[in-house]
Amino acid sequence: MISNPITVTCAPCCWGVDDVNNPHLPAWDRVLDEAARAGFGGLELGPYGYMPLDIDVMSEALEARGLSIVAGTIFDNLVSEDNTEALIKQTREICALITALPKPDRHGGQRFAAPYLTVMDWGHDERDFAAGHSGRAPRLDLSDWAALIENIRTISEIARDEFGVRAVIHPHAGGYIEFEDEIDRLVMDIDHNTAGLCLDTGHMVYSGMDPIRTLEKHWARVDYIHFKDIAPEVYETVMGERIRFFDACGKGVMCPIGKGNIDYPAIRAFLSEKGYGGYITIEQERDPRNTGSILADLAASRSFLKETGF
Repeated sequence: MISNPITVTCAPCCWGVDDVNNPHLPAWDRVLDEAARAGFGGLELGPYGYMPLDIDVMSEALEARGLSIVAGTIFDNLVSEDNTEALIKQTREICALITALPKPDRHGGQRFAAPYLTVMDWGHDERDFAAGHSGRAPRLDLSDWAALIENIRTISEIARDEFGVRAVIHPHAGGYIEFEDEIDRLVMDIDHNTAGLCLDTGHMVYSGMDPIRTLEKHWARVDYIHFKDIAPEVYETVMGERIRFFDACGKGVMCPIGKGNIDYPAIRAFLSEKGYGGYITIEQERDPRNTGSILADLAASRSFLKETGF
C-alpha cells in the first residue's frame, strides 16, 4: 500500500471536455453529478470557460455534492506574446475562484497544498499533428522558447504571489512542452520556487517516455500527478496516421486504467518508495459524443487502482 494518503480524483476531460467551443459538451452540472455518483470527492475545474466562475454558484454546487476542486486549468497558447494578457486574465479569474471554494484536504507527503493551477501549452497545428512523434515535431527557436518561458513565469508568479496557488506545468501531447528534451529544458529555465511539474503517465507513454524513469528523473519537481492508460492496439494504429491528438483520443487511444499498457503496480511501488501523498487525477480523454461508458470506465479505473494499492 501507498505509505501516505492519496485521494484519487477525476477531470472533465473524462467526459470529453477539452475544447469549450465543442457543441457536444455535456452540461457542467452533469459532470459534477456524475463525478459524485462515481464516488469521487474531488475533480479539476476543466478548461477556462467550462464551469462557471461565479464563486457562490460553484460553492453551492460543490458543497451539495460533497466535492472539491483540486486544480484549475490553463490550457492555451503559451508561446504567443499576443496571448499574454489573456493568460493573465485567466490566471487571476481561475485562482480567485479556486481559492474561494471549499478546500481540498491536505495529506501527508504533499509538498504544496491543493488546489493547484495546472498549466499546459496548446493551440499549434504543426505540433498537434506531430503528437507522439519526437523526430518530426518542430521545436521552438530561441525567441519563441523565451516567450513561452516568460508566459509560464508570469502565470506562475501571479498564482503564487497573489493567491498562494502552486502552478504545475503539465507536458501535453500536441503542445510545445511534450518530449523529454523539452521537459529537460523547461526545468532548467523555470526555477522550482516558481513552478513545479504535473507529470501524466498517459502523456509520457504517448510521447515515447517511460513513466517511472521520467518521474525519477524529475522527482524533485513533481508536485501533482495525472493517471491515464493507453490502449496498445489503438496507439499503434494512430501512430501510423497523421492525426491530431484529440482525434486519436476520439478513436479510443485512452482506455480505463488497468486495461492498457502502463505498468501501474510498478508505479505504485515507485510512489510508495518516494512517499508521495496528496492527489492523483484520473483522466481518459474521449469524444464528448461517446459518453455511454463514462461511469463504467471511471468505476473500472477506480477499482483497478484500489486493487493495486492506491
